[in-house]
Amino acid sequence: MSTPNAVTVIKNDHTGKEVWRYEGQIIERGSDYIILEALFNRDDRNDGYVVWRRGDRFVETFYTNRWYNVFEVHDVADDHIKGWYCNMARPAEIEGNIVQSDDLALDLFVHPDGRTALLDDEEFAALPISDAERGHVWDAVDKLIVQAKEGKPPFQIVKA
Repeated sequence: MSTPNAVTVIKNDHTGKEVWRYEGQIIERGSDYIILEALFNRDDRNDGYVVWRRGDRFVETFYTNRWYNVFEVHDVADDHIKGWYCNMARPAEIEGNIVQSDDLALDLFVHPDGRTALLDDEEFAALPISDAERGHVWDAVDKLIVQAKEGKPPFQIVKA
């Protein structure tokens, strides 16, 4: 039985085909965004730039007017912020308690100290998408990198 704040997130590939589905809880909702909380439900793994652990808490923001979504990643053990995982994606579709997002392969990870790591750029380059979509994605990446370097929301940069 789901709660009134339950939301289903559907991650699609660039063609709109579903590749992953999971549940979360709505924290906040606006006219062009939704913020939800979800727990990482996959096995632990080290991707080099971060170690993902089952039960890590994600505070996820999806936008209907931006070419990305942002996941603030908190460690399962003590809830410290590990960083922000930014998915480059078509603007999300938010209808009722369903959020759908077409992932466009390119990702940006922002560390708590403001360092950034661009991920999966070769996979992104191989996608059969329009030049206009590529432009939207690169504009989003540029914007997020500037925000991260300046410690502007959604990034809360910790100075060493």
